[in-house]
Amino acid sequence: MPTDDLPETLHVTTDEQLRAVSSLTRHRIMAVLRFEPATITQIAGRVGLAKGSSSYHVRLLERAGLVKVVRTRKVRGVTERYYAMAARAIVLPDPGTGQPDVLMRHAVADLEAAPVDGERYVRMAHLRLTEEQFAELGARLEELADEYRQLSDPALPDVSLAFALFRPGPREQVEEEAK
Repeated sequence: MPTDDLPETLHVTTDEQLRAVSSLTRHRIMAVLRFEPATITQIAGRVGLAKGSSSYHVRLLERAGLVKVVRTRKVRGVTERYYAMAARAIVLPDPGTGQPDVLMRHAVADLEAAPVDGERYVRMAHLRLTEEQFAELGARLEELADEYRQLSDPALPDVSLAFALFRPGPREQVEEEAK
């Protein structure tokens, strides 16, 4: 499917959309559809679901406007639907104070599910940065991710990149919440 006609971004704004992307299973289905359209059967095989479960989750994503049917074809009298993302990028709202960061939770779940003996690079660094350095690093990380997104080839295996740049809460607040 050509992606030329897809909007660049879709901002998750409704409760229905937020519920749809909050599911790890639906997150993984959207990952399957990130680069190329797929049928319910293809999605089920890639995610490891039964076809009925896959169909249920895809219908919820479709109702929320996050995926859409991009083409159909007749196979032995049955109409086969190919689904794709509704936009090139889905942008989630920032979580409110004390709310979970859905995107990072999904990234950690995907990392934990990845083969331990496979290729992976995981690193955490604690830095002390000025506001300017913080902004510059954030922009550089975005640029690097965008550069490699342009190099993505649907014929190659999937690779996930997750990064978070943030200032942790005050130590007193973190210690109080741990009690």
